Amino acid sequence: MSESRVLGVGIIGAGEVFQVCHGPCLLLLSHLFKIESICDLSATTVDHCATKFFIPHKTTTPQDVIDNPKVEVVFILTSDESHASLIHAALKSGKNVFIEKPVSLSLPSVQSVIDAEKNAPRGARVFVGYMRRYAPSFLEAFKREISSIPKIMYARVRDFSGPNAKFVGQSGTFPVKHNDLPATAAEERNARLEALFKEAFPGQEITDEKRKFCRFLGSLGSHDISLMREVLGFPERVNGVSANDPFYSAIMTFRNKDDSTYSTTYESGIDEVSVFDAHIAVYGAKKRVTLKFDSPYVKGLPVFVEVDEVTEHGEIQHRKILSSYEDAYTAELQELHEVFANGKAIKSTLQDAKQDLQIFDMFYQAWNSS
Repeated sequence: MSESRVLGVGIIGAGEVFQVCHGPCLLLLSHLFKIESICDLSATTVDHCATKFFIPHKTTTPQDVIDNPKVEVVFILTSDESHASLIHAALKSGKNVFIEKPVSLSLPSVQSVIDAEKNAPRGARVFVGYMRRYAPSFLEAFKREISSIPKIMYARVRDFSGPNAKFVGQSGTFPVKHNDLPATAAEERNARLEALFKEAFPGQEITDEKRKFCRFLGSLGSHDISLMREVLGFPERVNGVSANDPFYSAIMTFRNKDDSTYSTTYESGIDEVSVFDAHIAVYGAKKRVTLKFDSPYVKGLPVFVEVDEVTEHGEIQHRKILSSYEDAYTAELQELHEVFANGKAIKSTLQDAKQDLQIFDMFYQAWNSS
């Protein structure tokens, strides 16, 4: 293995996504990363993670992570409402940022961090964590197979994730959750959320239905919408939306290169059936290509591509393709190292992520009009 510069990492947010996904991956990529500092509002959680992941510096104050001279990349793994303010703080200090999606829940909030990145000291940049878009089977087999479809007739984007706690409990990572949060934490969190809801739904009454829709799209929805954009581009319009918490769906119109149009359905929801059904399927006249994801909370589950097509002999052929057993988080973090250690261009930029919020806004408008 060739010598690589090890990047110093600071973690803000030591909850489930760190303990189950990023923490183990960063440890296994010790030739590329070293976790130098960790922060969480829960002092007990910080103590637990600092011990478990061999982290030398721990704190309950985010700025302590940002100011740590050994930290080159700040990982922001907190809840959605705190993302923008922490990105601003890190960029102001000239630190590169890895931010778990969504960047934020409103367009004005995302635009504010885009503007901050433009003027960041030392050219600090932000990498948005859309790990599914870095899965080898997506980048290799799926894109290769759909490139041979001359005209898309239809597409479907689905994410029925099942009960996440079931997968986490079987992940072998043994995460813990403590409740020793500051007395003001819940009140501050709700105030930030309400401010974002007012930006997401300007001039409207903020109902519980709207709050749930906004939070859902930011959490589960942003995985699928971002993946859809990279495969199909930006939708021409949203024709209709159904919001029946915890299930949401939409139908959109996209345009082919020959100017013909096709429909794409988005359907997503959370039930109690422990089956992770997440895929994107693209249909041509003689070929169907489907990319299938399993739960990212169980490390090493492969991402498959399945192809059904009519052969030159008029026969039906089914193929199942696996580009790599490497999980999407590991692939994403290796790309992150190339970006911040070697200057590679970022694919999942803040400008890219802004398009998700623009599509969310199209959903809200179609929903309101119906």
